[in-house]
Amino acid sequence: MHQQQFSLLDLGQRFWRTKLLSIVASVFLLLSASPAMAHHAMGNKMPSNFLEGFLSGLAHPLIGPDHFAFIVAVGLLAAIKRQGILIPGAFILSAMLGTGFHMLGFGLPGAELFVSGSILLFGILLVSQDSPNTFAIALLAAIAGIFHGYAYGESIFGAETTPLIAYLIGFTVIQMAVAASAFAIAKRLFRDKEVQKLPANLRSAGLVICGIGAAFFSSQLINAILPVPKG
Repeated sequence: MHQQQFSLLDLGQRFWRTKLLSIVASVFLLLSASPAMAHHAMGNKMPSNFLEGFLSGLAHPLIGPDHFAFIVAVGLLAAIKRQGILIPGAFILSAMLGTGFHMLGFGLPGAELFVSGSILLFGILLVSQDSPNTFAIALLAAIAGIFHGYAYGESIFGAETTPLIAYLIGFTVIQMAVAASAFAIAKRLFRDKEVQKLPANLRSAGLVICGIGAAFFSSQLINAILPVPKG
């Protein structure tokens, strides 16, 4: 009987481990997407109504592998920190603020560089044994959210009010869904409250996110130092 229970528990742990790593691994598949599609869900077409705006908002954080990786990291960190729900909450709210900045015409130089740097930073926080407390990470998430939101605003800049509001709703909903999914899966793996060490599978996910962040950050840094001439 005990052996059967152990086998069921082991199978459950393997299932959730596979689920988590599948989410992170899907980022690598998204990396093959073209740069244009990474920030334009409608194929460079400006959303013109509520439905198009909403669908564009839903798609942007998913087809942008940099944003997707960061949201997963936020959800995982929320699961291993006390009052961790503050972390995705701070990020999602500030992302809307960042989009608002873009819509109002405020310049935010180096936004893409900060976006990629935030992925690397949160991957490091995820694998670190002595990461900052929840409030410090939530503050970092809020700062990162402004830059992510500003980047989101690029594909909706100039749209009418209705598709713009729908876009904000769409990307807010999908970010909440992705963060909540990562949170739930990580909680399954981290349910033993007496365990102090980060589970190996979560650490592996953090290392993958670090790699994604490093790849994007180095690419953005090279572009900033050696910009490719237009035309």
